[in-house]
Amino acid sequence: MEKINEIVYGLINQGIIKNDDIDIKKLKSGTTNGILYTLHINKILKYVIKLDKPELIAATETFLLTYKDVNLLPNVLYTDEKKEFIVYSYIPGETHFNRGSKIEWMNILIKELLNKYKKVNEENWGRVNGIHRNSWADFNLTSLKFAQEDIGDVLPNEDHKKVELLVNKLKTYEHQEEKYYLHGDAGVHNFVYKDNTLNGVIDPMPLIGPKIYDFTYAFCSSPDDLNVETLLSSFSSLTQDVHFSKERLLEEVTFQLYTRIGVCIRVHPHDLNDYLKAWNEWKIYLPSM
Repeated sequence: MEKINEIVYGLINQGIIKNDDIDIKKLKSGTTNGILYTLHINKILKYVIKLDKPELIAATETFLLTYKDVNLLPNVLYTDEKKEFIVYSYIPGETHFNRGSKIEWMNILIKELLNKYKKVNEENWGRVNGIHRNSWADFNLTSLKFAQEDIGDVLPNEDHKKVELLVNKLKTYEHQEEKYYLHGDAGVHNFVYKDNTLNGVIDPMPLIGPKIYDFTYAFCSSPDDLNVETLLSSFSSLTQDVHFSKERLLEEVTFQLYTRIGVCIRVHPHDLNDYLKAWNEWKIYLPSM
């Protein structure tokens, strides 16, 4: 607690926060790699302080400031010069649970965040703080490799082979892709819900990629309502620069679902059975051998 006490003392001295009955609580790390603390001021939860690697703090700050007018995102109050920590506003609610219907929170996400994404002129694709890729196809190939390793024999070898064919097919769309500055980890684990309504989005892992990535990532981030009706209803609200056929949309979701099963095995194994049930329905959109 010595480090966080030093940080809070410095924030008080700079007038960033008031010295009024401050209560500091350390949060469970969840899926973020950083260390999170909440600050209650006069018993009201007001701020979050995140400590992490400087390059990750800098990326978080840049993303939040770029989209500072997006109401779903927290407001940046302060980032120290060394980029060791960032202070932002607390968004009331809970992640994962009491989400309401997927159609409702997907529509809020699309209208309030995804449709406000900005195009970028970056040369490369991929994570802002990761290995840059020469093409989106390269990014997909890396995702495929990691998913194959995580999934292993949970799925039959035939499914793995068909997904490889699918990824090769997705390459043919690449010339249509526009680069956007994406959240990059837009799933229910980073969505804050209040009164069964999406109330906030936290913990960006900024990514240069097509807008469809964050859309399919969000759709597949929970195993409920993974059906074509919910997908098409949600997708109708998403603004795109290129025409998306129904066939391509189903293929993009099928690949995202495959990678999600890998993430599920590694991080959320309690959801695996539900994802496998969904996979049995979605794999009909895989190419034939």
